[in-house]
Amino acid sequence: MRRDLLAGAAAAAWFGPAAAPLVRPVAAAFRIPRTLPAGSGIALTFDDGPHNHGTPAVLEALDARRAVATFFLVGEQVERHRSLAAEVSAAGHTIGVHGYRHTLLLRRSPGAVREDLRRAADVIGSVTGTEPRLYRPPYGVFSGPALLHVRRLGWQPLLWSRWGRDWEAGATPEGIATRATRGLVDGDVVLLHDADHYSSPDSWRRTAAALPFVLEAAAAAGLSLTAASQST
Repeated sequence: MRRDLLAGAAAAAWFGPAAAPLVRPVAAAFRIPRTLPAGSGIALTFDDGPHNHGTPAVLEALDARRAVATFFLVGEQVERHRSLAAEVSAAGHTIGVHGYRHTLLLRRSPGAVREDLRRAADVIGSVTGTEPRLYRPPYGVFSGPALLHVRRLGWQPLLWSRWGRDWEAGATPEGIATRATRGLVDGDVVLLHDADHYSSPDSWRRTAAALPFVLEAAAAAGLSLTAASQST
């Protein structure tokens, strides 16, 4: 019986925060933000970049509206596209860490997670000239040890409250924009992707096509756009 209890406790410690992207009470229990503080406006966030076509397309759409966003960069992609990563930072967008490799944290040992985050912080920081403190795990899924380590680093985890499901093969620009903005309210964090490294091929094209509609919907609702704070 005691062995079973210990095994159950260990499993809970490991898998506990994993459902936070989908289950709001789990996110609240583990203090993983899905939204911004009231009065902050909304944050557009882009994962998985940089990408040699998707990132410039997204930057162009944002610049046309003089909009700011938050980019959660992947270390291995920053190494491949250094000038683009630097361009995102130079354009005034907030830089966040999405890991060095885009792999599920639940499958990685605590030591492997620590090394992944160290490599990610080193390459992203050196290339962008920033010291990122925002973190979003691959797929938004934390393990217990990973969440603990992120907090020990002094980083701020951030998930999302709206998404466009733009990584799906069957997604359309219209569908992406509709899902991302349906019921949009102050404090929402919108998840989109500027890359197709880990999703359906050419998904970035649909995201780029949807983005002007997302920006128009936010403006029509009177919601200001903000880059997520490092102390969200």
